[in-house]
Amino acid sequence: QVQLVESGGGLVQAGGSLRLSCAASGRTFSHYAMGWFRQAPGKEREFVSVISASGGSTYYVDYVQGRFTIFRDNAKNTVYLQMNSLKSEDTAVYYCAAATSYYYLLPEQYDYWGQGTQVTVSS
Repeated sequence: QVQLVESGGGLVQAGGSLRLSCAASGRTFSHYAMGWFRQAPGKEREFVSVISASGGSTYYVDYVQGRFTIFRDNAKNTVYLQMNSLKSEDTAVYYCAAATSYYYLLPEQYDYWGQGTQVTVSS
């Protein structure tokens, strides 16, 4: 069992930055790939980024590539999403999630979810 708690969301102007954190409980955090998803009002939850269990591999959806960076600290049971050059279309609730495979990109493939943190980018 893994419990996830996101933090770091907020209101930021376009072009600004935010760093999201996702703290995990449980001793098996380092066994899971960790993903970030987001959901805007009226839209489906969508994949943003994933990092392998060791942290050695990362993957991003193309529209955040070069702007967002995912990284993790397994000693702190935490995964992060550094978001730079934010745009109004990045406005959404951001969720972290844990999966048994780095190759999973669909929400239904993830086993554990946080409650989400709101990111609002004003233009």
